Amino acid sequence: MGRPRILILGGTSEARLLAEALAARDDCDILLSLAGRTEKQAAQPVPVRIGGFGGAMALADFLTTGGYGLVIDATHPFAERISANAAFAVETTGIAAIALRRPEWQRLPGDRWQDVQSIPAAIAALGPSPRHVFLATGRQGAHHAEAAPQHFYLIRSVDPVDPPLALVDVNYVLDRGPFTLEGECALLRQHHIDVIIAKNSGGATYAKIEAARLLGIEVMMVARAPASTLTVVETVEAALAAIDHLFSPVMKRGV
Repeated sequence: MGRPRILILGGTSEARLLAEALAARDDCDILLSLAGRTEKQAAQPVPVRIGGFGGAMALADFLTTGGYGLVIDATHPFAERISANAAFAVETTGIAAIALRRPEWQRLPGDRWQDVQSIPAAIAALGPSPRHVFLATGRQGAHHAEAAPQHFYLIRSVDPVDPPLALVDVNYVLDRGPFTLEGECALLRQHHIDVIIAKNSGGATYAKIEAARLLGIEVMMVARAPASTLTVVETVEAALAAIDHLFSPVMKRGV
């Protein structure tokens, strides 16, 4: 057997850190796949493939043709479609797979969370009276705000919302995290935010949740979809241990 080939389905900081760690070891061949939804791509430490595969069967064919021995689903916790396609593809091909999923944020004393199942549900839960809303879900799904145009919306994303929303009272901020607690508090105060809509993505964008707690601001927390059917690990270190468990004999031979 040659060097193990690993496909990382990425788009998260964890995917980049895992790719970086594997590249430094130089005992396997890595391809990092990115959806390409973000125009300003960060530099990556391994070869990168941009764009979708064309569905679950096409992904299965890609894995088989490429001779991959492991798939690591390290996509965003809310990238349900690619995760479902990955689960189908590995079940069809019999290729080993793990999911790298950062832990969810947990409610703490002082948090004013209202759990919702989707962005549209969060928008509906805002109520009829005008509010100042920080829609902190990125540009994907921002159009749902058009269903409740009576509110002011602050929308932060890496890339511009295109086309712009059909709203009278909206402010766009283009920025890439991680963000500081001090900066998030200042942003919320500046725009008089009284409610945040956020996905429970976990990870480094937590400062806005801390800021909401400190300022007594309500959070509409969008829940994750049911967990992947793949074996789940929560850290890069756990993913590396799982890879070692699968491939260590081959890696030690260096062939």
